[in-house]
Amino acid sequence: MVWAGIMINGHMLLHVVANGTMTGQRYIDEVLLPHVRLFRGAVGDKFVFMDDNATCHRTLAVQDCLDSEGIQRLVWPAHSPDLNPIENVWDALGRQVAGRNYLPKNKNTLIRALTEEWDKLPQQRLDNVVQSMVRRVECCITLHGGYIPY
Repeated sequence: MVWAGIMINGHMLLHVVANGTMTGQRYIDEVLLPHVRLFRGAVGDKFVFMDDNATCHRTLAVQDCLDSEGIQRLVWPAHSPDLNPIENVWDALGRQVAGRNYLPKNKNTLIRALTEEWDKLPQQRLDNVVQSMVRRVECCITLHGGYIPY
């Protein structure tokens, strides 16, 4: 598993989630405190955090952590990948890795390939998917929550 954060004019380093299952406490220890908290500090009070509504992101411990750090979470429907801009980025990252001359042969080379391709993603592409949020939400409302055709 990998995790990363994007925003207009910036993005976080790709974080590889090592062996095991992601739990709420692990999410706090490996993602929220070392990455999201610092990102929020750099952005300031207008920072709003959007995750993917995974079960481990919805634990009471995670909510308590976000509250204690003053991190506001964007409220949005579960199972809504059409509304989450990072899903487009994951797709682009996967295509970049799949298009490499030498495909990863093991976990270490996959991690290296993912990290290298993440670092190559143009910021303009990330900005574009973040800026598409307004259009995505408007389309979802128009379609009464239905599938958004692209």
